[in-house]
Amino acid sequence: MIQDNTVINLLESAMRAEGLRQQAIATNVANMNTEGYRRIDVNFEIELRKAMDKKGDDINPDKVEMEFYQTKNTPVNEQGSDVSLDTELGKMVENSLRHRAYMSLLKKKYQQMDSAIKLQY
Repeated sequence: MIQDNTVINLLESAMRAEGLRQQAIATNVANMNTEGYRRIDVNFEIELRKAMDKKGDDINPDKVEMEFYQTKNTPVNEQGSDVSLDTELGKMVENSLRHRAYMSLLKKKYQQMDSAIKLQY
């Protein structure tokens, strides 16, 4: 079973990844008319999955690498980039909702810990 502090660390890492992803989305939108620009994203979920497959319950969120990456297989538009404003706006909404969910889960986890501490006194 995953320890409480590991869950908290995973949620904190995920929120940091969402912050990086927000930066990637902003960069994509800013460069959507730049010829030759390829959109970027953050590889957190990919690396987290690899770490979980390797270690199971003994995952260390601090060891999960977060970095920007480019997908090279998306079609280029008439401006010469592969950025779509509609796609980026959708990603931004998805990112915001995921961030809110992580915050809510983190809040619940801290409330559980607070309740457990209060029961002991």
